[in-house]
Amino acid sequence: MKSNYQFSNICGTVYRQGNVLFTPDGNSLLSPVGNRVAVFDLINNKSRTLPFENRKNIAVIALSPDASLLLSVDDDGQAVLVHFRRGVVLHHINFKKAIRDAQFSPDGKYIAVTHDAHVQVWRTPNHLVREFAPFVLHRTYTGHHDEVLSIQWAPDSTCFVTTSRDMTARLFTLNSVEGFRPKTFAGHRDAVIGAYFSAKSKAIYTVSRDGAVFTWKAKTDQDMEIDEDEESAPPAAQKPSGVANTIAMTRWGIHERHYLTSHKPKLSARRSILHQIFSSISQEKITSVAISLSGEWLAFGARKLGQLLVWEWQSESYVLKQQGHYFDMNTLGYAPDGQTIATGGDDGKLKVWSIHSGFCFVTFSEHTAPVVDVTFAKQGSVLFSASLDGTVRAYDLVRYRNFRTFTSPSPVQFSALAVDPSGEVVAAGSTDSFEIFMWSVQTGKLLDVLSGHEAPISSLAFCPSGANQLASGSWDKTVRIWSVFGRSRAVESLTLPSDVLSVFDVRSSKQTNLIDGRKDISGGRKAGDRVSAANSTSTQAFTSMAYTADGTCILAGGNSKYVVLYDVREGVLVKMFQISENLSLDGTEEFLDSRKVNSAGINMDLIDDRGEASDLEDRMDTTLPGAVRGAGDLSARKYRQEVRTKCVRFSPTGRAWAAASTEGLLIYALDESLAFDPFDLTIDLTPQSVLEVLADRAYLKALVLAFRLNEKPIIQARV
Repeated sequence: MKSNYQFSNICGTVYRQGNVLFTPDGNSLLSPVGNRVAVFDLINNKSRTLPFENRKNIAVIALSPDASLLLSVDDDGQAVLVHFRRGVVLHHINFKKAIRDAQFSPDGKYIAVTHDAHVQVWRTPNHLVREFAPFVLHRTYTGHHDEVLSIQWAPDSTCFVTTSRDMTARLFTLNSVEGFRPKTFAGHRDAVIGAYFSAKSKAIYTVSRDGAVFTWKAKTDQDMEIDEDEESAPPAAQKPSGVANTIAMTRWGIHERHYLTSHKPKLSARRSILHQIFSSISQEKITSVAISLSGEWLAFGARKLGQLLVWEWQSESYVLKQQGHYFDMNTLGYAPDGQTIATGGDDGKLKVWSIHSGFCFVTFSEHTAPVVDVTFAKQGSVLFSASLDGTVRAYDLVRYRNFRTFTSPSPVQFSALAVDPSGEVVAAGSTDSFEIFMWSVQTGKLLDVLSGHEAPISSLAFCPSGANQLASGSWDKTVRIWSVFGRSRAVESLTLPSDVLSVFDVRSSKQTNLIDGRKDISGGRKAGDRVSAANSTSTQAFTSMAYTADGTCILAGGNSKYVVLYDVREGVLVKMFQISENLSLDGTEEFLDSRKVNSAGINMDLIDDRGEASDLEDRMDTTLPGAVRGAGDLSARKYRQEVRTKCVRFSPTGRAWAAASTEGLLIYALDESLAFDPFDLTIDLTPQSVLEVLADRAYLKALVLAFRLNEKPIIQARV
């Protein structure tokens, strides 16, 4: 069996935090998803995830004007420069402070980033030349008295305007200009969150948090006379003759004031339309907005809901509307053709995703409690789900409706689900009565109740060969094999140890192999752990496993950052997959950073800093005492999600597998493509040139050239 599975895509999450942006052609949208970047093709209706990962959750992304370079900055200021078309990391840089905004200049030669109350401008590295220190600081700009929030370049790349929490905006020039002093745009009564140039740079628009929009234009002669006593006009000799310094030497003044929060705003028709769209696009707070270059599409990202929207304002219709699960993703199931995945979450919703496009095309919200298990019928047109609300529901994937609801005689919470190969009988196990209920799909009537377990039912499975057998696993450390359709009603009980993966032969009821995976999933130290990662295996265990399509291997995942693949016959580890390297999640670090421990011996990651947030809803503590959800403790002073895998499933085709993790729905597929990746190849580098260098007895140079050429016979000849 092949085991070269590589990360392919992430489907269950479309937006987490940071800014969304369009590509220069306006056909694709970039969205940060945790520590990865997802690209949504709005023309072909597809999505893909770039293969690189940041150290922590991404806070800012910026794309060069020619769409060749992508700058991705995480929460700590660690940035990576990526070749956007290939997804290859070119360079790393540490800005050493949190970055609020980063922008490429329109000519692509410079990158401006916020640096607390300062602004740094760096030269854009050449992605075609390998350099030791590619990032070169051009200049640091000062003047603001508080944190800088945004940067906007002028169309000619000669200057840029910045906004800050000090309620002002400032205009800076890229290079020194004689007689120029940085312009200050004051007058707002709240933090200025954005500033924009008009198409011909004749006006500047500033927007503050309280909804005030100011329009700044060049002062007229009458305004000059009024301000003559305050500031003398520059001499005529210093006025620029060309167009390059026109923006810098213009004396800007307030031309118009608009207040979007007033009851009767004085807005033009187009602005009034946009204001109505902004107020009705989503029920939750919008954290990021992007406008395509043509101005036809608007992209919105809502952090609280994990929602991503693309709206065409002229036709008032959605181009893209995607949302992940509001809470954790609990379970998943593959369709028989392997092209569709169904997921269930703590929010009570059931979502169906397309593997080809990566989009969710239908959402069912009939459940009123977390969905714990989903499975497809053999034909693939019927989807079953079990929930803690005490119902098992059947959905028609042709008409997209809930056509059958199964309930028990007394209210119970279901925890496991199984459908027989014919698709006519569905079984569900309960957590409180420890019983297994069986219904007829056609009539919806209860057929039988199987009792015998002494603890909650954790898993159910029908024999795929049609042997009329049902296997049930429970917390009482037993597996029972029921002959459900036979007259004898025989029950075979198998006792299991709790610390290993056991493999049994169903016909002989004997254990054929056992796998001790404690050391395989060990790793990852949480912020509150008192022991090292190598010794903290007490809380790490497998919670989900699945057979491969050919039955030769077992895929297992659980309370760990690893998903492991075992060989069933030999009982050995075949391959280990690390589902995430995001340090924002608890349990991904192998060693705790001593620099984050203060003088009192307390880890800085455990200190609650929500009171320093700027918005009231971000400062409020809405957690309940003692409330614990799937990943992390919400009653703790600071909530950090734990990296874990709640469910793993193998595709029926055997070419992919999926994991419902903290990061979302991760899909790993076989990588059989041969990528041509030349390393410093030039036209002059040929086998003949390598032989000529070797004839000159420059052995080290010949060896290096042979490695660059990467032809096995030549390398062996040199060695």
